[in-house]
Amino acid sequence: MSTVSVVIPCYKYGHFLADCVRSALDEQPGVDVRVLIIDDASPDDSAEVARTLAASDPRIEVHVHERNKGHIATYNEGLLEWADGDYAALLSADDRLVPGALARAAALLDAHPEAGFAYGRPLRFRHGGPLPHARTRSTGTAVYPGHWWLERRFREGTGCITSPEVVVRTALQRKVGGYDPQLPHAGDIEMWMRFAAHADVGYVRGADQAFYRVHGTNMSTTDFGGQLDDLRQRLVAFDSVLAKCGDLLPDRDRLAEAARTRLARYALRRAYRAYDRGRTAAVPVGELEEFAAECLPGYRALPEYRALRRRRRIGARTMPYLQPLVLSAVADRGREWLWWQSWKRRGI
Repeated sequence: MSTVSVVIPCYKYGHFLADCVRSALDEQPGVDVRVLIIDDASPDDSAEVARTLAASDPRIEVHVHERNKGHIATYNEGLLEWADGDYAALLSADDRLVPGALARAAALLDAHPEAGFAYGRPLRFRHGGPLPHARTRSTGTAVYPGHWWLERRFREGTGCITSPEVVVRTALQRKVGGYDPQLPHAGDIEMWMRFAAHADVGYVRGADQAFYRVHGTNMSTTDFGGQLDDLRQRLVAFDSVLAKCGDLLPDRDRLAEAARTRLARYALRRAYRAYDRGRTAAVPVGELEEFAAECLPGYRALPEYRALRRRRRIGARTMPYLQPLVLSAVADRGREWLWWQSWKRRGI
């Protein structure tokens, strides 16, 4: 039977802990699971809740920080210093696993030693809302060549993983390392890409693997400055992977150009869509264009820049009323609908 080490970092999420731990221990038949709860000096009763859970189950261990070390150091403590199972998973205290998720991922990794980690579809749900219905029967698995999967990330300029749906081979985690402290907001995508530079990537088809809680204060969804910071962090993440794993990637220059082009297009699109929505006072349009120029000196040749220039000529006050008559704005509304549908089916 495969062994899985589950690391649960916690900061002020003690009220979620019991449900999170239950999902890792009581709903995962077929694998031998141990859990480490790391409380990062929570000012509430989270440490007490963790200790109470540990007292009732010998499979649970608790570390309590005397001072707050931050999420990256906490993650790495569990993954690099404590985890000793065949496989390891990081599960935030406010998330939970779908029943059978660890066994499905472990079976894939057992059958494919060339795969360094496995993931599947996460189910997102709003904080305070009910859990969505989860599929628990897999329809098969896929193993993607690591460099192929990595190139897709560079070409798309974004990740396809939230985090709780991932199970990694512990030996690979220790070989490649953990989260980069220089990337507090993009350390996850950077680490998955480093894994893919060294090993193939497994995917569980059909079944859902984890529940990911979406909080209303999430910066990437509510703050336009946060969206620009997100793009900057992604750029640093892609550059970091090339710096650390470039010797394994013969097409590193082509990958760098692909990622920078995609990020420049994202930035310019967010800039010109601010005109369509009448949000130019809230969206840092000038900074988004500056970021595009940083990514790609020839950004003015991109169609997104031409769309931005056209809207500037029309004007911020007039553009929202003319949106139905501007072809690129109509096309964008269609693309946004397709993007939302693909997000719900998100896989690779």
